[in-house]
Amino acid sequence: MIDVENFNLLDTLDINDNIEIVGFKGNIDSIPDILKKVDSIKSNCCDGCIIQLIDSKAIAGEKHLLHGIIHGILAFKRNENLAKDLGIEICVRISAQRQISKALEILGLKEGEMEIVAILINCPDYFINELSNIFNRDDSVFTPDSSILKNIYNISDEELDVMEIENILIDKTSELIVEL
Repeated sequence: MIDVENFNLLDTLDINDNIEIVGFKGNIDSIPDILKKVDSIKSNCCDGCIIQLIDSKAIAGEKHLLHGIIHGILAFKRNENLAKDLGIEICVRISAQRQISKALEILGLKEGEMEIVAILINCPDYFINELSNIFNRDDSVFTPDSSILKNIYNISDEELDVMEIENILIDKTSELIVEL
């Protein structure tokens, strides 16, 4: 689990949301069935809870992930969101895409064995246990694979000579804000 409290940035940006980021591994036989299970977890609790599952292979590290989450939340606060759903907006921001379909192609769930990052916003702590009943907790999924990321985001060797891959993707996320 990523300890979001280590990033004092949330207070500075007036983001009061409870954010938890947890790694999982699992086998997905049916994406609709998994989404129904996640919706069932959310429906047993409260309004305003976000559970967004994303493909960890498209994440370049903790800072990349948190940067996209923060920009997604801030986009909603400024009414500059591209998606109607905060979870989808976070995918858009993390993937540095303006098209929701492209963001979901990059970060969305896929059938078969997967490494998954679960982003929980304003959810009770026991939701992590509920997700652990579906997937196996494994925070090793936060370790980025540069070769996979290069292919996903079309990053050249020349770019990598100048900057670390996590910083390249953070820049791409920030460029998305400027383009809008």
